[in-house]
Amino acid sequence: MAQTMSTVPTMRIPKQPECNIGTSGHVDHGKTSLVASITGVWASAHSEELKRGITIKVGYADAAFYKCSHTPPPEAYSTSPTCPVCGQETQLLRTVSFVDAPGHESLMTNMLAGAALMDGAILVIAANEPVPMPQTREHMLALQMLGMKKMVIVQNKIDRVDSEGAKKNHDAIKSFLSSTIAADAPIIPISAQHGINIDALIEALEVYIPTPQRDPAATPQMLALRSFDVNKPGAEVPSLVGGVLGGSLVRGELSVGDEIEISPGLPDERGKYASLLTKIASLGTGAGMAEKVGPGGLISLGTYLDPALTKGDLMVGSLVGRPGTLPPPRTKLSVDLQLFDQAVGSVELLKVEKVRMGESLRLNIGTAATLGSVTSVRESVAELDIRKPVVAEPGARVAISRRIAERWRLIGSGLVK
Repeated sequence: MAQTMSTVPTMRIPKQPECNIGTSGHVDHGKTSLVASITGVWASAHSEELKRGITIKVGYADAAFYKCSHTPPPEAYSTSPTCPVCGQETQLLRTVSFVDAPGHESLMTNMLAGAALMDGAILVIAANEPVPMPQTREHMLALQMLGMKKMVIVQNKIDRVDSEGAKKNHDAIKSFLSSTIAADAPIIPISAQHGINIDALIEALEVYIPTPQRDPAATPQMLALRSFDVNKPGAEVPSLVGGVLGGSLVRGELSVGDEIEISPGLPDERGKYASLLTKIASLGTGAGMAEKVGPGGLISLGTYLDPALTKGDLMVGSLVGRPGTLPPPRTKLSVDLQLFDQAVGSVELLKVEKVRMGESLRLNIGTAATLGSVTSVRESVAELDIRKPVVAEPGARVAISRRIAERWRLIGSGLVK
């Protein structure tokens, strides 16, 4: 099928994004509003999200950062090619993709999938609520567990409190962060709704979340975070286009026409998974369609697959690369455990008991989520049978959750052996 894919990113920018910056934090603290204030894009576009007023799927939006050489900082920083202060032409610094992760406790799986793509993170904390709220704590631990060291803290909704309230909240944030990897992260007070202090936030992002070094010559690997059928209902057969995957190329380069493998693929009628082979029909970034993409930022990848295979996020958690270069799918995992002292995600903190033989745990590896049954535990190492295969290299980070009081609660992390 011919492919004229609609891209995943939603804002036209000067060049392909080179860095993924995630937003995290408690539900309704203003993560999506913050992304909209910077990019002009409301990332929660799913119909159920609009109806319920919360982020459910992981959202995307792109932005270009500029700096004016005639205006002193932080006012010098903006997302405009002309300075909002003096009207002079500004210098393009870089382009970035924002990954807007859900804050609601029941959507932690989606948050962890989004976090797997983040090169740096913004932790959003509302100025008009106690610190920390349950998902503030949980997201901070999740980011810490995933090794996220490049962070900026946003104290949002400063328009909802007076100066004394803002200072007390700031002190509470500092106290909360003091025992975390974000102890030295800057705290930027803003109002996302009114666009206050966004220039100072952009300056902080430029300083504290630089673009990581990447190897474009490496064997390409892309983490799939979304997948789509972009054809409209009732479309004529000649106009149909193939399935689309959205995600991030973590290393290497991909070009239109390249053969790719998508693993672990989909199950057959017997439940046996098989990887899918296809070619790249089109590539899209926030800067538009491209013949070649490099690592960094969010991309959309059009294929010649039947779009029924990619609709409704069926490919989420897959790894994409050149045929024969991907790690083999695993149906069994050996994980070196690192458990928290207390389970997180609820108001009352519960002690984390040791992993037990026969119990079921939820595992997040990259953008994949699966259930594992513990078949063996010795010291800090657990062996698990995996319900849905995962593609993971030795040393890959695993987020581990246990079902507590009818909810999956994050209890620790591990490394694939």
